[in-house]
Amino acid sequence: MLQTNLPLPLFGGGKVRDTYDLGDKLLIVATDRISAYDSILPTGIPHKGHVLTALSAFWFRLTEETAPNHMLSIDPTEFPFGWSEWSAEQREAMLGRSMLVKKAQRIDIECVARGYLAGSGWAEYKQTGSVTGIRLPDGLRESEALPEPIFTPATKAETGHDENIPFSRLCDLVGAELAGQLREATLSIYSAAQEYAQKQGIIIADTKLEFGLLDGQLIVIDEMLTPDSSRFWEAGKYAVGQAQASLDKQYVRDWLTQSGWDREPPAPALPDDVTRKTSEKYLEAYTRLTGRSLLAELYQGKDTTYAEMAG
Repeated sequence: MLQTNLPLPLFGGGKVRDTYDLGDKLLIVATDRISAYDSILPTGIPHKGHVLTALSAFWFRLTEETAPNHMLSIDPTEFPFGWSEWSAEQREAMLGRSMLVKKAQRIDIECVARGYLAGSGWAEYKQTGSVTGIRLPDGLRESEALPEPIFTPATKAETGHDENIPFSRLCDLVGAELAGQLREATLSIYSAAQEYAQKQGIIIADTKLEFGLLDGQLIVIDEMLTPDSSRFWEAGKYAVGQAQASLDKQYVRDWLTQSGWDREPPAPALPDDVTRKTSEKYLEAYTRLTGRSLLAELYQGKDTTYAEMAG
């Protein structure tokens, strides 16, 4: 499902999600779109939107005592509009991939916690020995665990690439007090999630969070700890000094790099086998982290059978 067309006021559309305006609330619908290197690919990933919604909901519940968040419900029977009268296509586009949330004032900063040296952090370290101004020990290798997790914020770019920035720059942008709150919340969530995930055989190498303000309170918004926003490594296959076996979007990035794409739009379509494997990785991430089968929950669940609700 690449596009939604629900009979609700459209609040905005992103690379993956379509958001609808419900006054003091929003309905966020995760499509199966996938983006990489600032481009939306023409190929959708089956069940990706379901995974993003269900896994975010799982983490929102698990970390709500660590940091408050915007989630109200993913149960369509609790949504404040008459979706049961919609067309079958519209119901199918919503069910299992929608989250009712509180409307907050978004803070335009990507808040990244890194516990391992990978991605842009590894690239910057190789050049400078630091990441966003944080000096790291000499001689670290790719994928190596850092002495302690670090907070590496980035600006959210409307076009082009997000820009990693030092903490001092974040203080200039949002004020020292709020910057400190963002850092503390990001690292606290990462620490709690990493501790949980390791018991499930998953290493969370890094993750990106977004925050907003609601009545002066800092809350987590958007998504949380999904294969789109995190690096999930299989702990049983982890080895320092190399790229890792992952259950996240890195598989698509790797294929795009190997394809020879110059990262200028339009992005190429994914082959069927890459599309299928990506879907399998997303679903496996959900199962490994939650201990449950998402497809069983969606289509055979005892409490809510989404296939029947979708008509």
